[in-house]
Amino acid sequence: MSYIFDALQWVVEHLRDVISAEPETGQEGGLLTLVHVHPTYLQYIYPSGGTASAVYATDSVPEQVRKAREESTTNLFTRALEICRGKMVKTETMILEGDPKEMICQAVEQTHVDLLVVGSRGLGMIKRAFLGSVSDYCAQHAKCPILIVRPPRETSTSTTKEHKIK
Repeated sequence: MSYIFDALQWVVEHLRDVISAEPETGQEGGLLTLVHVHPTYLQYIYPSGGTASAVYATDSVPEQVRKAREESTTNLFTRALEICRGKMVKTETMILEGDPKEMICQAVEQTHVDLLVVGSRGLGMIKRAFLGSVSDYCAQHAKCPILIVRPPRETSTSTTKEHKIK
């Protein structure tokens, strides 16, 4: 999840003049909307055998999943809002449910945003092909300009260690 905060940090640092409020000059600043999408929870589990029947989870499982999602989202937004408050950025949050890539593009269209910024997990070509990429999908389908923030490169130089066999 660090890719989310990498993207947010990039936004508040590089777009500060556009989104930050300046109380002493009366400049209001823009509005930054933080969007989090929960994938749709399916209440059934397929058995590992070769049968086509489904095994349904008990009623307590969806409630536990819902609580875990709420807690995770609360932690995510708490950390993100602290970053924004520290840079005096007016922020709103939006929680959606569905396929993340489709829901983000739908939210972009409905809210008429000026710029969509998404973080990249830094997946290689093979993983991206199998897992899919929200940022790739949004780059092709979003109805606004999009900025994809890649994870920062490691700045430390790797040192080679010599292993001595005794």
